Amino acid sequence: MRIPIKKQLRLISIICVGLLIFGNPSWLLGIDNKRPNLIFILADDCTYKDLELYGGQAKTPFMNQLSKEGMKFTRVYQSAAMCSPTRHALYTGLHPVKSGAYPNHANAYSHVKSVAHYLSDLDYRVILAGKQHIGPDSVFPFEHFDEFAEPEKSDVVPVNGWRYPQIYNALESTKEASPVCMFLCSNEPHGPYNKGDASKYPKSQVKMSPQLLDTHFEAYCKYLAEITYFDGQVGEIMEMLKTLDLEDNTLLIVSTEQGSAFPYGKWTCYEMGVASGMVARWPGKIARGSQENSIVEYVDIVPTFIDVAGGKSKDGLDGRSIKPMLLGQKIEPKKFAYSEHTTLAVNGAKDPYGIRTVVNNRYRYIRNLFPENNFSIPSSRRAVKAAQRQGPDAVSFIKKYMKRPAHELYDIIQDPYCENNLAENPEYNKIMKSLSLELDDWMQSQGDKGRQTELEAMDHVAQWLKQKLNKN
Repeated sequence: MRIPIKKQLRLISIICVGLLIFGNPSWLLGIDNKRPNLIFILADDCTYKDLELYGGQAKTPFMNQLSKEGMKFTRVYQSAAMCSPTRHALYTGLHPVKSGAYPNHANAYSHVKSVAHYLSDLDYRVILAGKQHIGPDSVFPFEHFDEFAEPEKSDVVPVNGWRYPQIYNALESTKEASPVCMFLCSNEPHGPYNKGDASKYPKSQVKMSPQLLDTHFEAYCKYLAEITYFDGQVGEIMEMLKTLDLEDNTLLIVSTEQGSAFPYGKWTCYEMGVASGMVARWPGKIARGSQENSIVEYVDIVPTFIDVAGGKSKDGLDGRSIKPMLLGQKIEPKKFAYSEHTTLAVNGAKDPYGIRTVVNNRYRYIRNLFPENNFSIPSSRRAVKAAQRQGPDAVSFIKKYMKRPAHELYDIIQDPYCENNLAENPEYNKIMKSLSLELDDWMQSQGDKGRQTELEAMDHVAQWLKQKLNKN
């Protein structure tokens, strides 16, 4: 039986439409096939003010170049002052107490979702290369690469000239397949400081940071070299994008994580403990040489990537999309950023010393939940021994680091290293009270019960250990 021409044409049309829809789920979702690749490069234990880009001494030519080609941020904050809670917050868009991952060795609650879920649902290939320090796997179903962090040996032979062939191949695949969302997590400049060329930072030419004692000086020079090494890793990714002609279709963000392990940095909620440097490049979208001085938080990255990928905002996240900010559009500035620190579960911690903090456009208020205790973790105890060898000034420096009042207040514009506590100055009572109330409201929204939450930290770690043992 012969089918009339009109019916044949109609049938062919139906088949073509069906193939278009069911053979291309991105079209079905209403997503542009030319969606950008999303790359976030993360340092490890890096005080942002030590970077040349922010007036420091560590040479960062590639991050400087990114800044010229894109946007430099001056007020970026993490949710926590150490690696694991920071990374959980970065990938989930939730602050650590809400996600359950507030101790350093703990997992997020099993019901939590992460960027790996959200971007996979938008037909992205979601990859984490390098350092992980997150869990459980069900919450973070990344595709894992073993590149970009230890073990990375000096005798590794590059493949076709590239140190990171897995990353290169994944980027190359985007020309024919789905775009990628990559988190490239270095181990630098985390100690031990054995990467980079320390000869470029001789002690005779390096100035002491306010975070340092004399005994830290040699390590500090090596640490600066590791920052430059990290910058070289950034440079290799930039070169890949250029070689593959993917620069214009890639949102590239580089950030420094929390502060270094020197005193008043990592493990503290002082400005150098929870502030981060960040630069972003997206040619044709982000204005060249622009600077953003508004408050941004790590929890903003997940909703931003969802937005840039063409997805809809997710209820319950603590962050918000900064895509309008990247595009130079007006966005209501955040009034506050929040951070916390949990001492229990830090290797070798002796006593609880929970810290909560809030910062506005100028002042940082810090609440120490256990002021009766010493801030006692291995690095602080090593610093005590070092100070005792140097004399009374160094001892005073470390005593302030170890024993803190219940409340602290700092003008972070005039005093970015938080050396002058204004909490006892009556002129600042109104500011401190206002920030204290704001911190109360945030803690309540997070289900954070302060001292009780800190004392429960080891229960979360026990659950992590149980899951780890069952997995093995």
